[in-house]
Amino acid sequence: MANKEKKTIWEFVKFVLVSCIVSIIQLILVNALFFLMKGWTAPLPSFLGSIFTEDIMGVGHNNWGYILPFFLSNLIANVYGFFQNRKTTFHSDSPIYLVVIYIVIVFVLILISTWLQGLVANLLISTGVGFLVGVAPTVAAMVAGTFQMVVLFPIEKFVLFKK
Repeated sequence: MANKEKKTIWEFVKFVLVSCIVSIIQLILVNALFFLMKGWTAPLPSFLGSIFTEDIMGVGHNNWGYILPFFLSNLIANVYGFFQNRKTTFHSDSPIYLVVIYIVIVFVLILISTWLQGLVANLLISTGVGFLVGVAPTVAAMVAGTFQMVVLFPIEKFVLFKK
């Protein structure tokens, strides 16, 4: 195996480790934000309401108090991941303005993964099988997190932190 392939594998391992830290940060933040925002049932604007419908997200979950904690916790955790990966995973001295590009990419990923998470959770819950109902949020979060990791690794390695 050539040094370039070994380096990429090692970067991927470090990326996964940083992703684990990002996930822990996100889980702590999402739970704290849910607690703080649970009473905020104001409806989403029409363009978001058409994406995050009750059919996809579940009854009572298409409002600011449910959706915003996902956005904020995911954004904050991923911005931490950006700087950590820039410094320790890819050892990049890329310009800091790339964080703006990264935030735009992450914003789109958050929209998609929040929608995906709601879809997966509701599919598992709709089975009515006790075990699947119980693990639905965890499985949905894992699916969404894996989706983000698969998209972000090549973007960070080959675009944002390209040497």
